[in-house]
Formats: sequence, C-alpha cells, structure tokens
Amino acid sequence: MALKKTKLVNLQTVTGVSTVGIFTAGMNSTPVGVASTSYVKSVIFHNTGLGTARCSLFVYPNTLSAERAPATSAGSVGVGSTAFRIFQVDAAPAETVFFESNYPIVLTPYNALAVEVNAGTSGAGIGSAVNVQVNGDCEL
Repeated sequence: MALKKTKLVNLQTVTGVSTVGIFTAGMNSTPVGVASTSYVKSVIFHNTGLGTARCSLFVYPNTLSAERAPATSAGSVGVGSTAFRIFQVDAAPAETVFFESNYPIVLTPYNALAVEVNAGTSGAGIGSAVNVQVNGDCEL
C-alpha cells in the first residue's frame, strides 16, 4: 500500500454548541482517495467567533460498522464522551490553536475523529464558529 501525505479532511466549520464527527477512517474520501489506515499528524483549530470557544478533539476507537459510521459523522456520536477526549482548549476570538502529537494518531477502518465546540471561559459558545483542518498521511 502506498502512503500519501495529504489533508485528511477538507476545511470544516463547526458551529457551537455541538459535537460533530469529521472523519472516519475507511469511510471518508481524502484528496488522494479513501484511506484504509490514516495517520493524524496535526489538527488546526481557528476560532472565527466573537467570544471564547472551548474546542475538544475526540478519537473514537471503533464506530462498529459502515451503517453506524456514515462519511459525514463519527457513527452514533451525538455528545462528546470524555472517555475519548484527547485535547481540549479555550480559543480566544481570532485565535489559531494547533494540536500536534509526537507520534501520529493511527486510525484504522471505522476509527473516528470528532470535534466539539462549547462555551469557553467568556461567552455563550452558541453560534461560535471554529474552522478545523486535519493533516496527516493515509494508506490507500
């Protein structure tokens, strides 16, 4: 299998207050094709809102099946589960935050990433818009 460096997800805008599945390995199409195994190197968050937004990143280890993991969601994800949260930060208005792991996060088929946007230390969080970009490699 060939390893391709790419953005795993096109720029996504997540509007708070919500939890959104943004990538499911083995399901989502990347710019180079559908990835069987994906290696997440970084996730970029940019708060475009007027108030502080609390951004969280979740890795769901197995969304069980293709029926429960459509290309636009992380399976049955509706509310972020703290058991699967790997990153949380309060981003000020117009602030860009990078999450970079020392070793890539390996997502095998049906593993999923989700992003949650909530109220930060100031502001309601409702209507906060956070742009999210996921970068990494994938096997085709």
